[in-house]
Amino acid sequence: MNGGPKRRPTSFDVAERAGVSQPTVSRALSGSPAIAEATRRKVIEAAEALGYFVDERAARLRRGSTGTLAVVVICREGDSASSINPFAYALLGSVCVAASERGFETLVSFQARPDDFFGHYQEQGRADGLVVIGTTTNAPAWEYFRSLEDEGRKVAYWGSPFDELDWVRSDNRAAGRLAVEHLLAAGYKRPCFLGALNTPQVQFTERYEGYAEAMRAAGLEPCLVPTINAETREEEGRRAARGLIERGLIEQGDVDAVFAACDAMALGAIEALAAADIGVPDAVGVMGFDDLVAGRFSRPPLTTLAPDPAEAGAALVEAVLDEDGTKARRRVPVSLIRRGSTAR
Repeated sequence: MNGGPKRRPTSFDVAERAGVSQPTVSRALSGSPAIAEATRRKVIEAAEALGYFVDERAARLRRGSTGTLAVVVICREGDSASSINPFAYALLGSVCVAASERGFETLVSFQARPDDFFGHYQEQGRADGLVVIGTTTNAPAWEYFRSLEDEGRKVAYWGSPFDELDWVRSDNRAAGRLAVEHLLAAGYKRPCFLGALNTPQVQFTERYEGYAEAMRAAGLEPCLVPTINAETREEEGRRAARGLIERGLIEQGDVDAVFAACDAMALGAIEALAAADIGVPDAVGVMGFDDLVAGRFSRPPLTTLAPDPAEAGAALVEAVLDEDGTKARRRVPVSLIRRGSTAR
């Protein structure tokens, strides 16, 4: 009869079975090149036969590493996590994959209310660094995480409204230039930017600046269709497009294309144009930024610009784990994705 719980095998048991010393077991299982391959195989076979597993967390802590990367996704207060921009979820998945490829696990937290804000993962020995992804609409959250920029802390930010932080961003100005070049090449004469400037959404302003630069280079005057805060980005786009229609700017030919600051705004604009029986792309071309899945199935499908989430995720992980910090403040290239909404 069994007198108690079965004892877990130890490195001593593995050493005894393999006929080697305990230090040899440790070096063999950690991949040390000092151990001959034949000895390594003998140690691995002994460990497998005994059901012995290395406590990776304890081993990493001994080496001064937790083996974990913390990721905080900032949400809007009062919204559920399901309302987050889908690109943020794609980016979150890419960060997890990139961390895994570096041998790190990820600790993910969704934070929206001031009572929930927490970023002291390194101080508590729970993570080697922190990636923050978020919407700039939650100003208190960004102020909190901005305060974490202390000496020696490893933090990288996506969506930061603050230039002094160690951010990784899309190449937004290049996106604005690409949008204008695409719309003019497609035959549109008067493309306008739809979005808000002078807001915490730094990326929107950068996209406008690239757009304006390309317009002036083409001998055209930049045009802005301003948006006003609404419950959703889609509603902001709908209201802005309705304003265009009501002022007669489309009917008079003053505007024949729209580059929206984000896909959600662009989709809202398409809805407003359709409700007014204004054809897209024939009467008005529409394009956005983000490559939301919804844009692939809109009518017509939405032309857009976007960074590769995998490249963006890898850049964030590198910015945190790169020892000399040279990967911080990096721009991720964007690509043009042509679809029906600009196919005149």
